[in-house]
Amino acid sequence: MMTGKEDRYVRFQDWRSEQSVSSESIVVPRRNDVSAFSSLKERTARVFAFLRNILHSETSNRSMLNERKSATGTLHPQGPFLQKWNRIFVISCIFAVSVDPLFLYIPVINDEKPCWSLDRNLEKAASVLRFFTDIFYILHIIFQFRTGYIASSPTTFGRGVLIEDRYAITKRYLSTYFFIDVFAILPIPQVIILVVLPKLHSSEITKAKNVLMILIICQYVPRLIRIRPLYLQITRSAGVITETARAGAAFNLLLYMLASHVLGAIWYVLSIQRQDSCWRQECRNNTTCDAPSLYCGAAHNNETYAFLKTVCLLRNMSNNLPDPVFGIYAPAIENISQSRSFLAKLFYCVWWGLQNLSSLGQNLKTSTYAWENLFAVFVSISGLVLFALLIGNVQVPMFENMDDQLLDAMCDRLKPILYTEGSCIIREGDPVTEMLFIMRGKLMSMTTNGGRTGFFNSDVLEGGDFCGEELLTWALDPTSISSLPSSTRTVKTISEVEAFALSAEDLRFVATQFRRLHSKQLQHTFRFYSQQWRTWAACFIQAAWHRYCRKKIEDSLRQKEKRLKFAIANEGSTSLSFMAALYASRFAGNMIRILRRNATRKARLQERVPARLLQKPAEPNFSAEEQ
Repeated sequence: MMTGKEDRYVRFQDWRSEQSVSSESIVVPRRNDVSAFSSLKERTARVFAFLRNILHSETSNRSMLNERKSATGTLHPQGPFLQKWNRIFVISCIFAVSVDPLFLYIPVINDEKPCWSLDRNLEKAASVLRFFTDIFYILHIIFQFRTGYIASSPTTFGRGVLIEDRYAITKRYLSTYFFIDVFAILPIPQVIILVVLPKLHSSEITKAKNVLMILIICQYVPRLIRIRPLYLQITRSAGVITETARAGAAFNLLLYMLASHVLGAIWYVLSIQRQDSCWRQECRNNTTCDAPSLYCGAAHNNETYAFLKTVCLLRNMSNNLPDPVFGIYAPAIENISQSRSFLAKLFYCVWWGLQNLSSLGQNLKTSTYAWENLFAVFVSISGLVLFALLIGNVQVPMFENMDDQLLDAMCDRLKPILYTEGSCIIREGDPVTEMLFIMRGKLMSMTTNGGRTGFFNSDVLEGGDFCGEELLTWALDPTSISSLPSSTRTVKTISEVEAFALSAEDLRFVATQFRRLHSKQLQHTFRFYSQQWRTWAACFIQAAWHRYCRKKIEDSLRQKEKRLKFAIANEGSTSLSFMAALYASRFAGNMIRILRRNATRKARLQERVPARLLQKPAEPNFSAEEQ
């Protein structure tokens, strides 16, 4: 409800199954005043009438929903159907981006002759798998033309207005991700492999192979980019993409393995390309070598094959040095480039990608080729970025040390609350009555350290943060008094905020009933994410830095004064000019005044330290409770 104060928020009542049926649509017969001895027939009639009213209300509500759906013809963006479909589509996108690298394993080096060929069985299998993944993309495009969207409105309280106009939906989709989705599902690899390559001459297949690899990589980028906005859409509507923490960790590890699979496939095709380029370079320097014969489907040239068997060979490098010709591609050429076993090539390349991503490319021994070194740099940077993202997504900042019973007890007492833009949630110095866990929106948290002049600290809180942490320290301390703690910060909303509130009484009850909340590990985690503790730590470091700088300046002034006195003592009184003596006297006087002023400031500062420095936040003491 809206109050007359500056605080503007809405508290939602707890949902109960008994309240799912409207009281207006259900007519409950009044108790017969005649008596407690009413007949069995009348009681039975009342029961049937009650059930009939419930059935009528459910059918009427269902018909209204059907009318609305048929009238608008759009799907709600946060409805259960689209939430399930988005999860399915994310999984299909991950499967699709894991299928596309299979096309990079198609080139293979012949184990009998020094030439390369194409794996026809893998061509067909990869094309069929790509066709099935494209079906999900087509369905997603169709759903996008029928899915409404929520537009922000300054005149509407809440999360915005649902737009169901088909023209507006189409215009919005055409201006955002439509062309990316269409380019992602173009059957370019299937057409080149199944239609173009069989009709080309042997001399043109090499160029077609290079074009195919470039197009696959170019088409892979939009298919990969499309996952992130869809992932953000799911997390905005459903909160999480997985229901359990283990599933979330497995999902992030799957993305890490997917990156290893992609890098391994690129490494394999680049090794084939390095072998082919080495052969062509040698053919340019030999008149008997026929370059079109490098493709196994061309006419056989025995002189060319005999020549190529003597060049572009791997060298046994001593002292663990890289191969000067093949560099990081030497293991692939030596072990799997001539293998017809797809699983052997796949697992070997995935292991290579995982190993180098985990080690940030430190084990790569490159040659002097520029593109090879750029690929090694890309592997190293990708490993660093993916490792940071994996650690950040797997970690749960506040509740990772809580067991299921404690989380259930807290969730049962949480109450949803909605704040409008510009609302003041709490002011500095007011008693803290509840702790807020922010789901969506942004807030500004600021403090002046009790109204201290010249002191101001602010920070922005977003989804996943919390405020009112003074209440947790108060609830955990068994020796705390009954009065509520005072807030050390002023919190205001920057945008509309959705949060869950935990009152002081409920938090005290949970703290007294569950000893798990008293663990030191949980308290250290809370201290790390607390805005109050972060502000105190920043002020403490800043004060220490100021003391260090002031001490350094004083030491430098003392050194200058000593050098001046030493110079005056060594120089004869007759050798000093009048200007030098005047400068020396002024410098000595300034040094004395500066030192005296610093000493006076230091004494005054020591007197005002308890009042000026930001006080360290209170910590609960469990020694009295343990005794």
